[in-house]
Amino acid sequence: MAKILVTGASKGIGNAIAKELQSIGEVYVTGRNEKALVACNAKAFCVCDLSKDINTLAQFIEKNKIDILINNAGEYIYGELETMKPEDIQRIYQTNLIAPAYLISKAIPNMKKKRWGRIINIGSISGVMGEAYASLYSSSKSGLTGLTKALALELAEYNITVNTINPGWVETELGKKSMEESYFLPEEIIESIPQKRFVEPEEVAKLCKYLISDDARGITGQSINLCAGLSVGI
Repeated sequence: MAKILVTGASKGIGNAIAKELQSIGEVYVTGRNEKALVACNAKAFCVCDLSKDINTLAQFIEKNKIDILINNAGEYIYGELETMKPEDIQRIYQTNLIAPAYLISKAIPNMKKKRWGRIINIGSISGVMGEAYASLYSSSKSGLTGLTKALALELAEYNITVNTINPGWVETELGKKSMEESYFLPEEIIESIPQKRFVEPEEVAKLCKYLISDDARGITGQSINLCAGLSVGI
């Protein structure tokens, strides 16, 4: 049975993914809120803040022989780049890009040994299009796309696929926070989305489930926009 790790599983997209994937394997979860992780009813959990020490989580990955890794955890910060403190820059890149790369490096040896694995990075439409006043978030999520493409080439011969899902505006705490901090009203944001709606966390979860399946074994190195048409243009 596949062993799946979902980061940032205590709420939002990660929580939806953890619930959806319990039907196809043993789900392991990580996040900062222990109470919320317990509520996931996962096989096991690891309390961890990806912006700080992640060695405990790295050991957790190796110990449990994770062969499906979903890098979902993310941090968002809004404002002009010149107002950002060094610790803000460090936190965003550490959580959104450095941690995923490091966790993948710890999962790869077991995947190669099994000659099978799935890596899914949860990016953002902001990493595809760019988002004014969210340059740290946009650039860190954009970095996941480059990581995905390069690793897909490196790992293809081992039957390991690597893909990125880029959600648009999603009805989660992080999505609501980003709306509150932006210069736009929720009504204005909705109006800018071709389908005139927010993406639901369950949509991302079901796409993850498909990318894990054998039906999707030929899909690798891709950056898939799940954004209700937001990336298409106006």
